[in-house]
Amino acid sequence: MAQAVEEWYKQMPIITRSYLTAAVVTTVGCSLDIISPYNLYLNPTLVVKQYQYWRLVTNFLYFRKMDLDFMFHMFFLARYCKLLEENSFRGKTADFLYMLLFGATVLTGIVLIGGMIPYLSASFAKIIFLSNSLTFMMVYVWSKQNPYIHMSFLGLFTFTAAYLPWVLLGFSILVGASAWVDLLGMIAGHAYYFLAEVYPRMTHRHPLKTPSFLKALFADEPVVVARPENVRFAAAPFEEIHQD
Repeated sequence: MAQAVEEWYKQMPIITRSYLTAAVVTTVGCSLDIISPYNLYLNPTLVVKQYQYWRLVTNFLYFRKMDLDFMFHMFFLARYCKLLEENSFRGKTADFLYMLLFGATVLTGIVLIGGMIPYLSASFAKIIFLSNSLTFMMVYVWSKQNPYIHMSFLGLFTFTAAYLPWVLLGFSILVGASAWVDLLGMIAGHAYYFLAEVYPRMTHRHPLKTPSFLKALFADEPVVVARPENVRFAAAPFEEIHQD
């Protein structure tokens, strides 16, 4: 069993494995009181006035207490982050990391701006960890890129992947969770999908072009086709060469 888990972990692509590891270590550390969540949550005042810039990153790593909700989000993180990196972003690790950075930036911006809007500031003030929203963003992007895959929810009913975010949103509301967290993920996911997929098809422009320094960090390995030694390829027939 342990060997199977180790093999499964090693087969994960690098970004998925790194994010999952950081999330589990951070959440377990907080559960064991090794790390204090008060040093991790998003606090604009502490970021700006006391230069605690790490909060811009650590608020995406903590998934609250280790309960069923934690296992639920770890499953979605491991599954859909892995599916995106292995399929849609196969051989494009830099692009995948840029998608996550874009999503994190959009989510942070929404919370900061929302905190300054009257009547909404109280709701946004309660959102101090955006890890669940970033996970939901990946689910949304995957569902938009694979809209026709048939899925089942707890064996109760079937639907296509295009409706997966809405099904999960409805489930969150039913169990009493905050709908804001999932909605933020959907907004960030739709912003990315529109700018990366829809807008380029409409205008032939690519506003989300991955920066060159990220591509330099994850240089794509060329696909090398091995050619057997001492193998001679026959020349094309004379008729084919001179055929008009």
